[in-house]
Amino acid sequence: MTATPRPVGHHHGDLRNALEEAALELVAERGANGFSLSEASRRAGVTKAAPYRHYADREDLLASLVLRCYRMQEQRFGAAMESASDPADALAAFARAYVQFAADESALFQLTFGGSIRKHDHPDVQEAGDRLLHTLTEKPRALGLEDERSLDLVRNVAASSHGFAVFHLEGVIPDLSSALDVAEVAARHLAGDVS
Repeated sequence: MTATPRPVGHHHGDLRNALEEAALELVAERGANGFSLSEASRRAGVTKAAPYRHYADREDLLASLVLRCYRMQEQRFGAAMESASDPADALAAFARAYVQFAADESALFQLTFGGSIRKHDHPDVQEAGDRLLHTLTEKPRALGLEDERSLDLVRNVAASSHGFAVFHLEGVIPDLSSALDVAEVAARHLAGDVS
């Protein structure tokens, strides 16, 4: 199904957001490398020159979506961990939130973790990734885990949860509820005796 372009001026002064939304739709339909900046412009209902007011090229536009993903994850994962009363509960909540995020925002998730951009070329993306990691280690540290242990556990739970998220998206674990449950079990197993 071909989406119709938005009427010119659709962005109502929010060109950046209109282009990001158009690019995200195209990523969902064709993958990160399946469209051009001019196609994103057309989808957003703006001129081909308009994106260059905010983005140097297509990768720069994609990097802005990765930045959006990290910011959304920081908010959602932090909120999920907020009410935890011990490190194992915090990590289990993070695991479930990770898989849920991948299910809810699959195009954004796949773009962010699919190697479509060179993240090291985008300092703002690197900084957002670092902030996300800091946010994820805050709660376990506040609940008594030492810094290095908290960082190791968050990385391990993230890697495990990422695998379950991909399994869900690829149909290996088609039922979302099952994917959420197995991610939580794995997180609790990794947390071991930290509670």
